Amino acid sequence: MTTVLLADDQPMQRFGFRMLLESQDDMTVVGEAANGTEAVHLVARHHPDVVLMDIRMPGLDGIEATRRIIASGARTRILIVTTFDLDEYAYDGLRAGASGFLVKDALPEELLAGIRAVAVGDAVVAPTLTRRLLDAYVHHLPVVPGARPTSDPRITALTEREREILTVIGQGWSNTEIAARLHLAESTVKTHVTRILAKTGARDRVQAVILAYDTRLVTPM
Repeated sequence: MTTVLLADDQPMQRFGFRMLLESQDDMTVVGEAANGTEAVHLVARHHPDVVLMDIRMPGLDGIEATRRIIASGARTRILIVTTFDLDEYAYDGLRAGASGFLVKDALPEELLAGIRAVAVGDAVVAPTLTRRLLDAYVHHLPVVPGARPTSDPRITALTEREREILTVIGQGWSNTEIAARLHLAESTVKTHVTRILAKTGARDRVQAVILAYDTRLVTPM
């Protein structure tokens, strides 16, 4: 059973999410929060598998709530719910530690699939969409004069092959594309990705993409 916390300042939005989730045999809603402060407290109390997190909420917003939940060491994973074309804070939400994002007008089956994916540690965002988001907001990246990818200890810990795979993950390649283009078995690619996440401390594939940008392995086109 996947436990979910709903964090949204709109009661009707929470009601709709609850109705959808509780129609599933493998999901249950353990609580509702109308702002970020409530979300942080309820995560500490209920330890949900997933938080469906709105960004724009009164008081403590979803980004800071995400940052505090991740910093607490909770095993809870955060799924940001946003309107991509309007919400300039989605990138900051991912950097704060969210495992992915969905738009609020996503189809019900997409939302359910996203929650299930996040619950088992997968990334929700399609690699190409992740690349689009990061390209759009790359100006948020800190400028470090003279910085090189090889100078970051998270990168130097990788083998040459792992670094190559992290680079193409950042470029938006799926595991299937990596396997085909690098002439590897898909199971081998998955093993490399698992090792990359473990060595770099990235929580999931989305965070690995952000790492590739942060360390300048990948730069926007």
